[in-house]
Amino acid sequence: MGKLLAVALVGIAAALVAERLMAFRNRLNASREIAPVTLPNCRLIKGIETGSEDIDILPNGLAFISSGLKYPGLKSLAPDKPGEIFLMDLNEDNPRAVELRISRGFDLASFNPHGISTYVDRDDTVYLFVVNHPHQKSTVELFKFVEDDNSLVHLKTIRHDLLTSVNDIVAMGPDSFYATNDHYFFDFILMFLEMFLGLTWSNVVYYSPKEVKEVAAGFYSANGINVSPDRKYIYVADVFDHNVHVMEKHANWNLTHVKTLQLDTLVDNLSIDPHTGDIWTGCHPNGMKLFYNDPENLPASEVLRIQNILSEEPVVTRVYADNGSVLQGTSVASVYEGKLLIGTVYHRALYCEL
Repeated sequence: MGKLLAVALVGIAAALVAERLMAFRNRLNASREIAPVTLPNCRLIKGIETGSEDIDILPNGLAFISSGLKYPGLKSLAPDKPGEIFLMDLNEDNPRAVELRISRGFDLASFNPHGISTYVDRDDTVYLFVVNHPHQKSTVELFKFVEDDNSLVHLKTIRHDLLTSVNDIVAMGPDSFYATNDHYFFDFILMFLEMFLGLTWSNVVYYSPKEVKEVAAGFYSANGINVSPDRKYIYVADVFDHNVHVMEKHANWNLTHVKTLQLDTLVDNLSIDPHTGDIWTGCHPNGMKLFYNDPENLPASEVLRIQNILSEEPVVTRVYADNGSVLQGTSVASVYEGKLLIGTVYHRALYCEL
């Protein structure tokens, strides 16, 4: 009887593991392959060699690019090199990436930038919010951009118990923001277990000096976040659930769910065209390839444009897709006046004229 019970328990455990493994592979889109979609006027951006994980473009065409992310479980082409913030002026005929100098007193050696967001104050002061992972922790660094000498002045470091595994951020004011925690844990083993078991413990947090609170929860992995041009809605990408959530923003900064747009790809960062309200997103067609990073089977890249997301029938267009031969692991796509920047988690960056 004891042996029979032991065999039954082993069988049940094996079935549960098999079911979880299948669900895990589905969340990673492990079997998906994509057909290429090319754009005619593109070039790799010189000087960006170790990632361009997030991009945010000011209304005047200045684009900020975060580079050099070291993230648990993902490849880094320069694991010992500090991260950087680059600037591109998209008004130039041949835009180039320039590294921004960061003021003294900031710990550059441990700088590990992830998601970024800008905020332009009433007096035209430009603030840059940067998600940072120094020593595998999560902080938000607040900088002031000084255009005259292409520099960032560090104003303060923000830490909080609710900001545990921050991925992306969208600024709401000069010292307030929404942030996504992509996992409940930041330790890689616990993070992997969280993903494998399919736990929906990821969330969105609102931060201000006066109040910090969870405003949305129940995500597999809340990733990119942004705000609609009229600032009435917050968009949240759940990378492992392959969708974009539309949340209504209230006067008390709480969020309520409006709708979910289901896609067939792992959605990373979200950028908004301020003129049309279109959402542009960098995506991972096959997340398994991103984690394995096999030189013989490179992680692909995909860019989607989502039009009229609030309507009953949003239009989703694949603008760009590559098998990894040009661009590996696309994480963001941002547009300005007919120009498109495509960034990656740890690889190169692409500049295209549409």
